[in-house]
Amino acid sequence: MIDLYTAGTPNGFKASIALEELELPYTVHALNLGKGDQKEEWFRKINPNARIPAIVDRDEGDFAVFESGAILLYLAEKTGRLLPADKKGRSVAIQWLMFQMGGIGPMMGQAGVFFRYAPEKIPYAIERYQRETRRLFEVLEGRLGEVEYLAGEYSIADIANFSWVRGHSWVGVDVEGLPQVQRWLAAIEARPAVARGVAVPRPKEVSEEQQAAERIAGARNILA
Repeated sequence: MIDLYTAGTPNGFKASIALEELELPYTVHALNLGKGDQKEEWFRKINPNARIPAIVDRDEGDFAVFESGAILLYLAEKTGRLLPADKKGRSVAIQWLMFQMGGIGPMMGQAGVFFRYAPEKIPYAIERYQRETRRLFEVLEGRLGEVEYLAGEYSIADIANFSWVRGHSWVGVDVEGLPQVQRWLAAIEARPAVARGVAVPRPKEVSEEQQAAERIAGARNILA
């Protein structure tokens, strides 16, 4: 059994989608970001960086894993799924996972901050991060024009990038003129496990106030 500590943000969705895809039993612990649950001392013992998501694998002596990319790798290696079996294919999947961690996530996060939440509207900052986000989408477009999924086969690389790119309109960036990205988004969105994963935490578990806090936190890219 795995305990998942999460909230309804792009990084949180990475972990819940992976757990659903891998059909691993897990218990959801929805953290209220608006109230600062993630900063409580009990949670810092799981993730010293005080961010979601984090997991605790009870079957492995209560082994804790934090950082969404590390969680994806851990779960894939634990099950032998969602990563290509050959060395080169595995490397390709990890490269595109790092592309999201180092590019898509940070740029979309900053775009969201300046587009929606900054007390002062700074056109240069808004345009800079939206433009870089769109450039990264165009990189995805090029790759997806060559292969069905980022590593050739469906993998944690797709889960990581999809969890962010699906929210493109929230940061004011469209995917018009990117037919391969649109095709890829639709294909992943249609997967039953993905539909279940993006519903975690489920609405009945989360207040409207908390949902609003999660949207803000996710856009600010403060959830590792």
